[in-house]
Amino acid sequence: MQMESGHLEIAGRRVVITGAGRGLGRVLATAFDAAGAHLGLVARSEVALQEVATSLRGDSLVLAGDVRDETFNDSVAERMVERFGGVDVWICNAGVSPRVVPVLETGADMWREVIDVNLTGAFLGARAAAAVMGAGGRVIVTGSVVGERPRSGLAAYASSKSGAHALVQTLAQELGPRAITVNAVALGWFDTGMGAHWHRDADREGEIVEHTALGRWGRPEDLPGIYLFLASRASDYVTGATLTVDGGYSLM
Repeated sequence: MQMESGHLEIAGRRVVITGAGRGLGRVLATAFDAAGAHLGLVARSEVALQEVATSLRGDSLVLAGDVRDETFNDSVAERMVERFGGVDVWICNAGVSPRVVPVLETGADMWREVIDVNLTGAFLGARAAAAVMGAGGRVIVTGSVVGERPRSGLAAYASSKSGAHALVQTLAQELGPRAITVNAVALGWFDTGMGAHWHRDADREGEIVEHTALGRWGRPEDLPGIYLFLASRASDYVTGATLTVDGGYSLM
């Protein structure tokens, strides 16, 4: 059976990207813009978002705020409806960088910050998206291999990402009858965004390479493809899945 080329098209899709001011979010914004999507760019810093927006060729909406805020997430959905007529794809990508801290040194404030941004922010964003999405909608959550294979010293981060993967499975069941798919992308170690400071640490950088089947860190160009696939009609029958993009790190 031959797939129609239109199944892979992104042009005209109305896409929200949280954490769009830097790192992976900025890489995704550039890729979806090049594919012809209408973008809602979300991050805390309006300055960073404006910088991204001016680098894009297509239509984008800058929405500065905190993904931990329920009202803000709802307002993002409302603004997308006002500007573009709706939301087709919501990428829950905003996150707090992993910090190696032993459990006995992990304070409640640090724990809450990581859980609130990485997990609660994804929940609130997905819920806001579901409220305005129609059939064919897509929710994509940025997860992590650490959520599947936790590391010592990353209790809060690993818990937040494991929780996000479980959230995806629950949402997929609830939203499936409305033909809305929900998936996670479990990322490995990339030399951009959150992983950049780890990449600059020679000891950790070498350790990760040794435990990655492809023998290298991920690059920015390795990132967008899986998101573009999950945002397109080519993934109509994929939901509740966590797709791993880690160069084989989780195999070693």
